[in-house]
Amino acid sequence: MRVFFDRELDSVATFWRIYRRDGAALAFTSHDRDLVFGGLAHRSAPGMIPAAIRLTAELGNDSAEAQGALHHDSIREDELAAGLFDDAAIEIGVVDWETLDHHTLYTGQIGRIEDDQSQFAAELRSSKTMLEQDLVPRTSPTCRAEFCGRGCGLSAPRFTSTRALAEIDLEANRVRFPGSMGANYIDGRVRFLAGPQTGLAFGIIDVVDGWLLLDRPLAEGTVPGTRAEVREGCDHTVATCSGRFGNAINFRGEPFLPGNDLLSRYGQP
Repeated sequence: MRVFFDRELDSVATFWRIYRRDGAALAFTSHDRDLVFGGLAHRSAPGMIPAAIRLTAELGNDSAEAQGALHHDSIREDELAAGLFDDAAIEIGVVDWETLDHHTLYTGQIGRIEDDQSQFAAELRSSKTMLEQDLVPRTSPTCRAEFCGRGCGLSAPRFTSTRALAEIDLEANRVRFPGSMGANYIDGRVRFLAGPQTGLAFGIIDVVDGWLLLDRPLAEGTVPGTRAEVREGCDHTVATCSGRFGNAINFRGEPFLPGNDLLSRYGQP
């Protein structure tokens, strides 16, 4: 195995790879020319650098940050604003530009992204953040299962349709599709199959007169006729689970368990 920085002058450069949720994979290197290794072409981007990476043996998140110029051909301001890099997987490591031996130092996800119109700074969350998840189920009056996901038992294709976008209102951040779409789509999702935000899932906050109000900003370039997957929603209450879906047997919650609010309730005759 190649040992890096074992000599006074070493032919070492930094590389980093970004795997977006829409399926795009981007790779860069701090070397002054492109490098091809690991099945990816790493584009030369000296102006894009990962900041100091702190690795520890503790269970807490390892801090790291990446910075770069917004005018780079592969990372543009409109794509950052469209959310294409949100929660993208990232790898950072070192590579010998002569032998192409390489070693990954850091893996994680992109968190908060800030930009000042000329450059961006991305907060990175290491893979250790998965250890912070509470895997022990806690009591709750609403269902903890994801709608049509694991534990729910309902079929996703049954409540999902593919439709062509009829209208889009960027100012109000809403879209409309052909057909009748009512309150059943609240808490649902829209996933575009083409355009600048391909593959991103938009949560549906509200439905008004057939318009679907979305939870994240829409980007310019998504035009009427764009195809999208539209899924109905669920408010995770036992009444909806039982009355609308007939799925109370799979309800993952405790709607009748007394909580702290029991002390503040008025007595009922």
